[in-house]
Amino acid sequence: MTAEPGESAVPDELTDSTDSTGSTGSTGRTPARPEARTAGGRGRRPRAVVVGGGIGGLTAAVALGLRGWHVTVLERAAGLKPVGSGISLAPNAQRALDVIGLGEEIRSLAAWEGEGGLRTPGGRWLSRSDAKAAAERFGGSLVLLHRATLIDKLASRLPDGVVHTASAAALADPGVAGDPARPARVTTPEGAFEAELVVGADGIRSAVRTALFPAHPGAVYAGFTTWRLLVPPLGRPFAQHETWGRGRIWGTHPFADGTVYAYGAAVAPAGEHAPDGEKAALLRRFGDWHDPIPAIIDAAAPGEILRHDVHHIAEPLPAFHRGRVALLGDAAHAMPPTLGQGGNQAIEDAVVLAHHADPAQPDALGLPAYTAARRPRTTAIARKAVAVGRVNMLGNRTAMALRNTLIAALDRTGPAVMLRGFDEIADWRPPQRPYAAQTQRV
Repeated sequence: MTAEPGESAVPDELTDSTDSTGSTGSTGRTPARPEARTAGGRGRRPRAVVVGGGIGGLTAAVALGLRGWHVTVLERAAGLKPVGSGISLAPNAQRALDVIGLGEEIRSLAAWEGEGGLRTPGGRWLSRSDAKAAAERFGGSLVLLHRATLIDKLASRLPDGVVHTASAAALADPGVAGDPARPARVTTPEGAFEAELVVGADGIRSAVRTALFPAHPGAVYAGFTTWRLLVPPLGRPFAQHETWGRGRIWGTHPFADGTVYAYGAAVAPAGEHAPDGEKAALLRRFGDWHDPIPAIIDAAAPGEILRHDVHHIAEPLPAFHRGRVALLGDAAHAMPPTLGQGGNQAIEDAVVLAHHADPAQPDALGLPAYTAARRPRTTAIARKAVAVGRVNMLGNRTAMALRNTLIAALDRTGPAVMLRGFDEIADWRPPQRPYAAQTQRV
């Protein structure tokens, strides 16, 4: 993992990588109103309804708005406060954010300086790398930030009234692409919305996905659980790292303001929780690992340690669209957080969808092209994330020793193992030029 764990894939890196915020936070936008149903009617700009106000949904809303769609976002939670702690944005996601004019602002938050890498619980380095090596290999480094920061930056690029909170949406009719008389239809407790395009960005337990593909088995348990925590600056330097133990891993990374983001993961039965609290569970599992792990656990407020089981979509969907509806993010391809790519792939999905969804042809759409562009890539990355999870969660001591020896040997012969894992992932580029010069419209 690299700094993003949670529930699907979690926090996409040990952060709940749900695309819908799934939160009951108080920070919100406009509650859904029945009168919003008529916005962007016939003779006006084509309508797009985004179900889910998480990272993927908001990115799609911004991109589609810049493309020329009249956008409405329906978020079931009372506010846009996200579930999760941190998210790491790799160069591929940063390039996608360039499309909507946010890339450079995100890059300015980069905090990785000096060396980092992969360690054993006793502190021995198996593999080392640094920000310069990452930038040379992929054209940029990882940027770690709070999920709430990213949500706020995306939401600020939408006009007032676009985001409707406390609005639980259900797909009533996917519509028929190519038939102007058959728009898609989404219902909420306050009323129904019709649209030429609906985007299902409602997370790992997506109701939109279930409506489109009711026979699909959905997400399954990945076999391990995760914890995420934020603590104040430690007051002393440390090398950011990921540490692999026996059926357990730990990661420690700084935010730009010095706040420390940490995550742990361990093989465990689904649904398990510590009767004496999750801080005690972390101390039992990681309390004797190398510095600064014990100090970080000690500094954590017990009530602010998040724990989520990791789920993923093991059986790929037959398509990422049906009718006038497109799925993105966890709703389409939830993956384990072991590559930290869940949220990154949702951002990619959003800008690629905007590229193919031409507002000048709202009845033709470009959803088959969207599926063709995104399904092979995300399926490959999801499978790689599963494979990495099997390797870093090994419980057999002999297999672990062999794994560690191989990693150390590979590190001596070329780029760090953790950098190699991002080959053909972090070097991705979006299909379109930035929309940044355009003006967002209501």
